[in-house]
Amino acid sequence: MNLSIIKPKSAVALIALGATLAVSFNASAHDWGLKGKRPDGHAPIGVMGEHTHHKGSWMASYRYMNMIMEGNRSGNDRLTPTQIGPAGAGFVVAPTKMTMEMHMLGVMYAPIDRTTLMLGLPYKRISMDHVVVAPGINFETKASGIGDVNLSSLTRIWSTEGHGFHANLGFSLPSGSINQRGPTPVNPSTPLPYPMQLGSGTVDFRPGVTYNGQTESWSWGAQVMGAVRIGENSNDYSLGNELNATTWGARKLTDWASLSFRLASKTWGNIDGADSRPGFPGAGFVPTADPNRRGGSRLDALWGVNLYAPKGSKLQNHRLAVEVGRPVVQHLEGPQLETDWIITAGWQFSW
Repeated sequence: MNLSIIKPKSAVALIALGATLAVSFNASAHDWGLKGKRPDGHAPIGVMGEHTHHKGSWMASYRYMNMIMEGNRSGNDRLTPTQIGPAGAGFVVAPTKMTMEMHMLGVMYAPIDRTTLMLGLPYKRISMDHVVVAPGINFETKASGIGDVNLSSLTRIWSTEGHGFHANLGFSLPSGSINQRGPTPVNPSTPLPYPMQLGSGTVDFRPGVTYNGQTESWSWGAQVMGAVRIGENSNDYSLGNELNATTWGARKLTDWASLSFRLASKTWGNIDGADSRPGFPGAGFVPTADPNRRGGSRLDALWGVNLYAPKGSKLQNHRLAVEVGRPVVQHLEGPQLETDWIITAGWQFSW
């Protein structure tokens, strides 16, 4: 699925739909029947914007995310560096491994009962290993810094005892650098390809919807989120649009511990345009510099553990969680590095 066909007009339509639903249902805050003060009171730590707060409530959070990508894939087929190189797909350089770490600081605040505001500030560290295929020369590139800041509004649309539904309306701002450079065998300061950049360079509209359900011992939910790139960035390209969907279930074991399982799908489009910086690697030099080899889709399976300090504890209202998973299916418009593991750990505190 090529999500580059999703246009900003579609995003505006989603905003109008969400506003209409919010007015139509007009649920009272007293009907918000989900209990957050339990170990499974929130979604697994890898899901963001999945819950709202009552008027005057705050929450601070920290997440550490690590994605490990090793080996290449085109479509459903795995490729060796030789198959990517001059005697195969015709590239001079093949990426072999990438690690992306992200530290995310978050704040949530509810100015009114129906609406919760959310801010996310990411810091990224990216490293990628490469091989110049014919001589067999290995080298590494690195990038680090602030990513794109996320601002969101979560508005309750409908709720009843044990069920809730809210709209996610947000934007990410182009605070992450798209001008990262690094040493390569041909240049000590080469403009780095698309996966090594820290942001999109565009204002991105991020609409979505979230559902939560709960009984005495179980909780579950689902979320659909999109990313629509608005315009081109200063380097004359825009990343592909994204569609993310996830569903989860959790079992409360005690008043302080729960286990979760989640399925998450992601589909993203190719890049529109091309990086126009002087010295940017040609599309035939390395696959990561080819804007037509960046799309794909993936389905991940993830397992989580959630710990919560209930009332009466010295750590009351603190939550610790970890989630680990890996793809069960991935289809890449490659050659493109495949994902092997996704790890997220975090802390949340509400008051």
